[in-house]
Amino acid sequence: MDERDIHSAGAEVAVRVDARLGAYDPQGVIAEARQCEDAGYAGYLSAEAAHDPLLPLAVAATHTRRIQLGTAIAVALARSPMQMAYAAHELQAYSGGRFILGLGSQVKAHIQHRYSMPWSRPAARMREYIMAVKAIWANWDAAEPLDFRGEFYHHTLMTPFFCPPPNPTPPPIYLAAVGEQMTRVAGEVADGVLTHGLNTERYLREVTLPALDAGLRRAGRQRDEVVVSYLGFIATGRDDQEFAVATRRVRERIGFYASTPAYRGIMDLHGWSDLQQELVTLVRSDHQDKWERIGECISDEVLNTFAVVAEPRAVANEIWRRFGGLVDRFSFYTPYDTDFDMWTPIVAELQQHSAPAVATL
Repeated sequence: MDERDIHSAGAEVAVRVDARLGAYDPQGVIAEARQCEDAGYAGYLSAEAAHDPLLPLAVAATHTRRIQLGTAIAVALARSPMQMAYAAHELQAYSGGRFILGLGSQVKAHIQHRYSMPWSRPAARMREYIMAVKAIWANWDAAEPLDFRGEFYHHTLMTPFFCPPPNPTPPPIYLAAVGEQMTRVAGEVADGVLTHGLNTERYLREVTLPALDAGLRRAGRQRDEVVVSYLGFIATGRDDQEFAVATRRVRERIGFYASTPAYRGIMDLHGWSDLQQELVTLVRSDHQDKWERIGECISDEVLNTFAVVAEPRAVANEIWRRFGGLVDRFSFYTPYDTDFDMWTPIVAELQQHSAPAVATL
């Protein structure tokens, strides 16, 4: 089923579960991708952190048959639209049409000082970036003239020598969004929206989905044209020791993200502005153990709001209770070592659930 056909009038939909790439050597990627495919995951997603997010998927593409392969995310503003278009076009071809291009803007400091690339008006730039990539693909796949002239990007030259063979269909583009402005852009021009790990059901209902719907209306589009992919913290374990490690690591990761000014909106929504300031002060301090102490600032209330905290046998039902009918895809965010086999029945249970298709807000 094509990604953009996930919703249909009166259809029953289940939450599809995506795995996160954790191996980066070629043999490790092959083994992990096959393992995820055999376990029933819908997608295998790579992130751009200490490794390139695209290269491992080229390896996975040639050693899998069913599972979708995607970036969550590749940093768009570190590359030109033409560079990204070529890489994604090739991955779509290598995978036989199973690639998802997940893009993110990153933050100003990283774009300017790590990548040495220009920064300005990120939401407007991302909107134009996606439009530029789609215009390039339309030239390659449908022989449409390449004449893209925007405020930030300009693509008007494509000779036959540089034009790759067409793909039957272009890959869908998902856009990572936290704030309302970027989420509206996703609704206007993207095929999916990738939520950040520091998220809650309330923020999804009250901020993300209304902003997405505003972007859809502006572009004259329908809710079934955009997939909502949710990255959710899960704290679980098969015994007390595993559970303690999981909750501690999740608290620390929540504290790390919550100390970042970019996530002020979600902290304010829940009335935790003072907590964020406390975390900011701690992170800026000279305490040697500040990264451990940051987790101690996260109360049980905060933990349970940002994360699903449950025994393995209850995880799927809790995800479904909180997010069923709201999201189309779900990725487990587990910043701790865990047994792969523990998740297989959770994946199967989640993907067997069904509910009425998501309605337009």
